Amino acid sequence: MLINNTANAPTGNIALLIDADNASHVHLDPVLTVLAELGTVNVRRAYGNWKKPGLKNWADLSLRHGIEPYQQFDITKGKNATDMKMTIDAMDLLFRGRITGFGIMSSDSDFMPLAQRIRQEGIPVYGFGTERTPSGFRESCTRFIDVAKLGEDVSTMPLPPAIGRNETAAAEPPKSNSKQKVDSDLVKLLIDAYSASKQDAKKFASLSEVGQRAGNRSSFDTRNYGFARLSDLIEAVPNFQVERRDNGVFVKRMR
Repeated sequence: MLINNTANAPTGNIALLIDADNASHVHLDPVLTVLAELGTVNVRRAYGNWKKPGLKNWADLSLRHGIEPYQQFDITKGKNATDMKMTIDAMDLLFRGRITGFGIMSSDSDFMPLAQRIRQEGIPVYGFGTERTPSGFRESCTRFIDVAKLGEDVSTMPLPPAIGRNETAAAEPPKSNSKQKVDSDLVKLLIDAYSASKQDAKKFASLSEVGQRAGNRSSFDTRNYGFARLSDLIEAVPNFQVERRDNGVFVKRMR
């Protein structure tokens, strides 16, 4: 029997704003795939000085992916007007009230105030940058994803949910082959989130609640560690025991 999942598909109206001067074109496809978690990316804009030879690949992609190119000249040497134009347009889109989620593709810390302002309106912001992205911008995003960790085959994987969504044992996506070491800061974050979550008589807490509490404190994304879902990541942490039930995934701290 065929199962129609259309009713469960995200229906948000998403805007992707690309700092073409500061982001590589090779990561566009996986970025669009991740943003499908939030809905349809109907607004696609790339900003930069298109006179620069280095933006030729972005210019080619603008036709293939329906991206609107926005020209910004380098008015003063050493200064970039792209950031200001992106910020102005983002605020225009925000206050029109039709955008339900933003993607900002840049590694520039100048977008930290923008991400903070959008989140104050209760709208999720996904940041996409490199490992060199300053922590201020990372933590200002609802989720920050290292584009190098997305991998070339992300478009062929089932869409992974953001941290904090309900997870069930039914649709288990394949795990990534490139796992990263889970650092002590992340373990502490998960332990704190678990401790603050409601626990049953056996000391198990809903992974959904743990993920939500962790997400309120940090912008970390499981894909940065090579895992498709939070349940996959937490199974790799010896501090926790995972139990899958008919009504969801539950975790218990072991040490």
